[in-house]
Amino acid sequence: MLINPDADIPVTQLSLQPHLGAAHHLYLGQALAPLRQSDVLIVASGAAMHNLRMFGAYPFEASPPEWVAQFDEWLTETVTHQRVDDLLGGQRTAPHAAQNHPSEEHFLPLFVAMGAGGAEAKATQLHSSFTYGVLACQLLHLHNGFRCEHTRRSLGSL
Repeated sequence: MLINPDADIPVTQLSLQPHLGAAHHLYLGQALAPLRQSDVLIVASGAAMHNLRMFGAYPFEASPPEWVAQFDEWLTETVTHQRVDDLLGGQRTAPHAAQNHPSEEHFLPLFVAMGAGGAEAKATQLHSSFTYGVLACQLLHLHNGFRCEHTRRSLGSL
């Protein structure tokens, strides 16, 4: 609603399959990629950090602890440089991955977006914030120069 108050963009939901893992979701995004040429805006929503067990341990405006900040920095760097192999191995190679994402379901939408963006996509970070120190939110725009009408209206000149 904040991006498009008119809410005049048709929306459909895609269910994730956590038991099928990250590579499956990357392939799923790749299968959706041709829809971009038909003026379809592909939006993926997840969380840059999702460990609700830690949610109450910090005050609302707390700075992120080192284990959150390091993972968040790794995530931004990895996505903006299209290091898909590093992302696929993220649960094993990212700093503090298991602590930031005890389960993958909030991380998997990123793979759908990366797949849909294609190998030529560039990522731009539009927003980054932390709430309670441990709830990390990032808004990443994956783009390849082509913008469907919905993207142009929603993001303007970004």
